[in-house]
Amino acid sequence: MIRASYHFPQSFLWGTATSSHQVEGDNHENDWWAWEQETDRILHGHKSGKACDWWAGRWAEDFDRAAESFQNAHRMSIEWSRVEPSPAVWDEAAIERYREILLGAVVRGLTPMVTLHHFTNPRWVAERGGWLNPEIDKLFKRYVEKVVAVLKDIVKLWITINEPNVYAYSAFADGVFPPGKRDLRTLPTAIRHLIRAHAAAYHAIHRLQPSASVGLAHQYRGFEPVEGYLPINRMIANFRSRGFNDVFPRAVTDGKIRFLQMRESIPEARGTQDFFGLNYYTVEQVAIQLSRPAEIFQVGGFADDADLSPTGCIANKPDGFWDALRWAHGYGKSIYVTENGIEDSEDVIRPRYIASHLRQLWRAVNFNWRVKGYFHWTLVDNFEWERGWTQRYGLWALDPRTQERTKRPSADFFAEICRENALSSDSVRRFAPEVQDQLFPPRGPAELVERK
Repeated sequence: MIRASYHFPQSFLWGTATSSHQVEGDNHENDWWAWEQETDRILHGHKSGKACDWWAGRWAEDFDRAAESFQNAHRMSIEWSRVEPSPAVWDEAAIERYREILLGAVVRGLTPMVTLHHFTNPRWVAERGGWLNPEIDKLFKRYVEKVVAVLKDIVKLWITINEPNVYAYSAFADGVFPPGKRDLRTLPTAIRHLIRAHAAAYHAIHRLQPSASVGLAHQYRGFEPVEGYLPINRMIANFRSRGFNDVFPRAVTDGKIRFLQMRESIPEARGTQDFFGLNYYTVEQVAIQLSRPAEIFQVGGFADDADLSPTGCIANKPDGFWDALRWAHGYGKSIYVTENGIEDSEDVIRPRYIASHLRQLWRAVNFNWRVKGYFHWTLVDNFEWERGWTQRYGLWALDPRTQERTKRPSADFFAEICRENALSSDSVRRFAPEVQDQLFPPRGPAELVERK
């Protein structure tokens, strides 16, 4: 029986990722809370409610769980609407609570990575046009300056905006995020404003905190052509990848926006990421549908034999993670995997998903690519946006009615990885035996005999 381990660098960060609206609860001042009150916006009419009840203090017990599981980092976000509930009116008590939460992470040995915008806006920002407002970069910069000035003694790792590509498409093309627009004509404006706001925030952070490390969290979604022998399907897959994956990282690298027919220079955005934040979940299949050309940007599907999550939202595609890492490496920055995970209420697919994806992450480390950390999505089940409570990503299960937490086996698996700073054959054998031979193949006939 082979025994081996894939080790990670000594200073590697292991943690989980969360976002404010999804875990805090009872925030009535942002556009998502208002969105939840509208009919047919959230699957089954679900509402975030108390979420994971973090604002009332249950962050502490969840951070205890993270620390006791040998995690040494946590990625969380600040809620703009709590800090600035009205224009230029600051809630100092809310800011102080965020200090308390962040200090609580630090004393538990969790290095904080803080996201400044994770899909939600104050209601007053939304009422002023949100990300279609030409003044949004100034509004965002003012909020960022306030937060960073107060928290810079605690936080060194900042993410300005989470998944600007997902946010732009979901809010202005698919219409599943507020403001619910389904108009491709608005998309270039939103993209332009997101890039300008990121650039303004990046420069503001470095003025206040020169030693800060600042980036974006980019979601990479793989697109593979159905019937890839057809040139038209390969072309559509490449078109989707360029439009979804490449626009934002290229813009913050060279200061140029390239999207559909849009060609625009934003020189202040050039060179505005100190690290590359990478979110990866899956690869989808795409093909041209000549009868419905307007659906070219719609979410694709998966192969009939795909290893699917319970709701069919994610296929277990670790090779796609390798492609994502190689793509991120091409931008020449250190990489943090800022999100990676799968929804799985019964915790059946998650162990092999974690094991197979971390094997790909180790390959990148073994190539001496500068991968500095991994944040699993997520610590505890939370409110998953337009999908409500139907998808369970947590290492700990949550009953939102009682707030009871229940540890899933994957929590113990991830804890062993964090403790050992390695993915070991012993851990995989116990938690994900179905991928044991794939990740730790036998070396010779003697071992093959021993396995029988």
